[in-house]
Amino acid sequence: MTRQAHLVDPELGPLTHDRLTADVRVWQRRKGHRFSSDDVATAYVAWQTAPEASSFLDLGCGLGSVLLLLAWKMPGARAVGIEAQAQSFALLQRNVAESGFSPRITIHHGDLRDEAAIAGLGSGFDLVTGTPPYFPPGHAIDAADEQRTRARIETRGGVEAYVRTATRLVGREGAIVICGDSAADPRVLAAASLYGARVTRRCDAIPRVGRPPLFSIWTLALGASGGTIEESTLTLRDAVGMPADGAAAMRAFSGFPPR
Repeated sequence: MTRQAHLVDPELGPLTHDRLTADVRVWQRRKGHRFSSDDVATAYVAWQTAPEASSFLDLGCGLGSVLLLLAWKMPGARAVGIEAQAQSFALLQRNVAESGFSPRITIHHGDLRDEAAIAGLGSGFDLVTGTPPYFPPGHAIDAADEQRTRARIETRGGVEAYVRTATRLVGREGAIVICGDSAADPRVLAAASLYGARVTRRCDAIPRVGRPPLFSIWTLALGASGGTIEESTLTLRDAVGMPADGAAAMRAFSGFPPR
């Protein structure tokens, strides 16, 4: 299906204006990186984990999909986001400004691995989220578009960097929610142990009944590694391809009526 451009930006190119929640729309590049089910699922699990969070940080927030979903769902929370890509940050600025939440959102143009950038984000967050690129260099075909490539390929590093920064900035009793390729499970466990955290929950997103996970979402807390990891699934489609309970739950989370 061809996406109809709603605006042609002189620097970003053709943009579409798409519904993120029942009340919030976001601008996205028509042929660039776009929000998807992993962003919605990450926000959904994060909200389930810390629904009363008074502050949250989204690392590598892209055009703002997870950031804005959580800000919309938690109207009392103060939100902070950081994004390194210039094109994504330009969209993030536009989307935050139009969201109606801008008085309680602070966004930073910088790299979550950079010490100076980290120092400016604050600390003690009740919740930290992140959706790192899924693939190490050489493990996936680069997209023709630079924005899409950087969102998919670990050109600046992967989940380890997200866990490292998250553990430094989350509050002592806070939660970290990270989404990534399901095959990265050993890397997430190792990073958690290295940086003084433990994985408490893993949620596998199943694209269709009978198929392997499409991606996973890990919940981490500060403290010694070990203990039982709660495992769950979020099934998007049933055996015949119709929306399943997981898709219905995320749709309700985003404020849309049942299909």
